[in-house]
Formats: sequence, C-alpha cells, structure tokens
Amino acid sequence: MDSTVIDMTTLAGTRLDCTFLVAGGAGFIGSHLCERLLQHGHRVLCLDNFHTGRIENVAHLSGNDRFSVIEHDVAAPPPALRGIDGIFNLASPASPIAYGSDPVGTVRTNVLGTLHLLELATANRARFLQASTSEVYGDPLVHPQPETYWGNVNPTGPRACYDEGKRCAETLVFDFQRSQNLDIKVARIFNTFGPRMRPDDGRVVSNFAVQALQGADITIHGTGAQTRSFCYVDDLVEGLLMLMRSPRAVAGPINLGNPLETPVKDLAQLIAWLTGSPSRLVHVPRPQDDPEVRRPDIERAERELGWRPDTHLVEGLARTINYFEQILGGSERKVGAAE
Repeated sequence: MDSTVIDMTTLAGTRLDCTFLVAGGAGFIGSHLCERLLQHGHRVLCLDNFHTGRIENVAHLSGNDRFSVIEHDVAAPPPALRGIDGIFNLASPASPIAYGSDPVGTVRTNVLGTLHLLELATANRARFLQASTSEVYGDPLVHPQPETYWGNVNPTGPRACYDEGKRCAETLVFDFQRSQNLDIKVARIFNTFGPRMRPDDGRVVSNFAVQALQGADITIHGTGAQTRSFCYVDDLVEGLLMLMRSPRAVAGPINLGNPLETPVKDLAQLIAWLTGSPSRLVHVPRPQDDPEVRRPDIERAERELGWRPDTHLVEGLARTINYFEQILGGSERKVGAAE
C-alpha cells in the first residue's frame, strides 16, 4: 500500500468522536477488541497483514459502516491516516510456533512496526496503547511477577525474537512519551484464551483442546508441574479498554492477566474431563527457555483501573472447547461438567 493520505471521514461514513486503529485487528485478541469498540459506538480501522490473523475473525463485522480493513504489514510505513484518536498495537505473532517460524520477521514487526505506529500516533496526537507481554519477564526469578521486576530473559535463545522484540517495543513507547510528549499506555498481557484462537497456534489451551476433541494424545511438556495463569479473552479486552480510557497519568506498564495459577498438567486433566475425551496424557521434552512459573501481580490494575478478571477457568474453557468443536467440524453440543 502506498503512503497516500487517507482521510478517515471517507472510510466509514459519518465521522464519530472516537476513531481507533487496531493493528493486528484480525488476530485472536484484536478481533474481539474490534468487536467491543464497535459495540461502544466507535469507528474502527482494522490493520492486519493476515500472517497470523484471519479475515474470518472479522468477517461478521464487514457489514458495519463504522468498520474498515486495511491489509498492511506494519514493518513497512503505514498509510498516512488522519483523524485517528487512538491506536492499539497488537501486531505481532504471539505463539511460539508463529514467532519461531519467522524470528527475523517477528523482530521487525515488534521493533519497526511499533516505531511506525508510534510515528503515526505522533502525527495524529493520538493515544497509543502497546500490547506487551508477560514474556518480558522471561523465566522469572521473582514470583508472582510485579511490573517493577525487570525480568530474566535469554537474549540469544529461540524465544528472544518475541521476548526481546516486545522489550524493545516498550522502550520505544516510553521514549516517545518522553521525547514527543505522546500519551501512551503499556499493557503486559499474560496467557489469554478463548474463541478465535487458531487450532494450530501451539498454545497450551488450543493444543490440549484440539488433541482432546480429536482423541489424540495430550502432549505435556516436561512433568507438567510448570504453571501458567489463564485469562479469558473477554476479561482481557475489558482491561485493555479500561487502560485506554484511563487518565493520562496511568501509563503503565500494567499487568493484565488472571492471578489464579494452574499447573499445566492440571489444565490437561481439566480439558480431558470437560470434553469427555479418552486421550492419554503423554509427556514430551520441554522447549528451551520455557518458563517454570507464570502468575501476574495485578495489584496495580486493581488499584489504578479497578480491573480484575471474573470469568471462571471452567466457564471459559467450556466456551473455548465449543468453539473448537465447531471449527473442527464436530457437534455443537454444550460442554461443561460444572453444570
């Protein structure tokens, strides 16, 4: 796409007070965010190169005249859009399979892409929200992880393209705040799950759910004693919206995640139970630099945003499993042994 100036008033009819650009808007989290912004009456421009995002995630929004899609790779300078009030930067591969398949591209997306979007925000004097990650903490030596912890990251390992890419992106965001007086927000997102996850993304919830539904072995890395904290996507999106509309002084970084810590093996057993699957639990070697523990300290989010996730893990998993049943061609029966 060329750098032609695009007047936002020509993209979606009547100009509304708030126009948001969502980079990575066709992705798992991004598509839910686009949907919620539209429900709040805003205009939304979804920018995505569809490397990991899918047009199917936002197809149901195409009939809304306040929604538009631009296919573009943020690693290249974006079109010179005008009239943008806020930018959400969710543009990055986010699963080990996705970022590991193109590590150089992942770095380019997180560093050059963030730089380009920050320049666009500066030109529009738009508020900028950076979707960072709990991976900036690496394999943490402090538990749970507060925002003041600087992390324990291997800068040369196979995960570094994502971990260090996101860390560098945070640096750029705060540099623009200091040098350009840009209004910025940084959210450190912990493990999130829900409908519209890719079944092949290699994340633990999608892996276990798909394997269980197909009756295949559920593959657990290592002993399964390592822990993760799982936040349902609706709760996460609400946290992003609350952070975006918070006072300027609340810049972050702010952890957004579920403080309930779950061993990976327990998650596998719970998913097998919810699906009624005959799958066996099989242990395989753990990947390099796989974190031993992961749990957010969300005291800052509670204090400064009034945010805390409220979707129970079983409820969220039941909705997610139903989604995977449908896209895998299974029945639409309701799952959830808690009923």
